[in-house]
Amino acid sequence: MYILGMDLIAQWGLSIETKIILNRSLLLFIVIGAGISLKLTKQKVNLFTVMPNWNGRIVFPHHTIKTLTFLVFGMLGSTTIFLPLLFVENTSLTRSLLIFALFFSLINAVLEEILWRGILLSSLKEYISTFYAVLITSIGFGLLHLSIGIPLVMSLLFSFGGLFYAFIVLKTNSIYPAIVFHFVINIGMVLNGWIL
Repeated sequence: MYILGMDLIAQWGLSIETKIILNRSLLLFIVIGAGISLKLTKQKVNLFTVMPNWNGRIVFPHHTIKTLTFLVFGMLGSTTIFLPLLFVENTSLTRSLLIFALFFSLINAVLEEILWRGILLSSLKEYISTFYAVLITSIGFGLLHLSIGIPLVMSLLFSFGGLFYAFIVLKTNSIYPAIVFHFVINIGMVLNGWIL
């Protein structure tokens, strides 16, 4: 359904923005299909839908850090995507571009995180090591970006984003911080002209 939907959308005489939003919305078919498959095979899945323990600690091999502190530094790192905007002279942030950035980023971040970190990472962790589950879902996450026209090398680099999001989900036991980071990165990508 996902591929058929992409082919169908490509034939419609819609604006590029509308095509991209519809393309990202098609991820819902993959999410629903994966959910049905898990339900039919009676596999338990942890969608990581609890709020993070803000007062908890994230444990690393040789130190720990407060969850809130870690997430603040992660957000500061994520906002570096906006730095190129400081060096562009003729930046015209129109209302329609901002609306597109918000819609695209929300749909994309929520559906991709539910699919890759919620359903797939959780499911794979039941059958293989966490290391391989993270590796497989991160590479898959990166390669999925080929479907919106991102070149192969860049798509593979997006796998590092998948590693970061998986790390956040596993360390906080919550998908919500990853969705927020993903949302911020996507807005920056749209405003920098990397999506469109």
